[in-house]
Amino acid sequence: MTIFITPDKTLKEIQSEFSKHFSYLKLEFFSRPQAAGKATKKEYMQNNALHVKEVTKSKTDGVIDIHNETVVRELEKNFREDFGLNVQVFRKSGKIWLETTATDNWTLAYQNSQGQELDKANLSNDKEENDYHEQL
Repeated sequence: MTIFITPDKTLKEIQSEFSKHFSYLKLEFFSRPQAAGKATKKEYMQNNALHVKEVTKSKTDGVIDIHNETVVRELEKNFREDFGLNVQVFRKSGKIWLETTATDNWTLAYQNSQGQELDKANLSNDKEENDYHEQL
């Protein structure tokens, strides 16, 4: 997958393109870079309605090539170095999204498959809960 980055593209458009290929992952943009191995504070999360030109000094067009075997850490580094965008990958875990700080060495495909497994487990747990409540 290739995502074209232009100054006039919104962060939401980038997020949507990414999530079309990795439906159990999402990108979030931050005003500050992540400290190695630590979660980024939510207060630094960028509004996804902003345009690339509003959150970075980089005013050039370019592309980010993303593959199943791309490692999360490498993807985040490419966004930062190529476009000055501080990106974090989040993985769906049931009903919540987890920042992947402890698993930045995993590939996007593996992260996505783990999110899918957790989602399936959560759906079956929800079904069991619903069945349980219906029996009362």
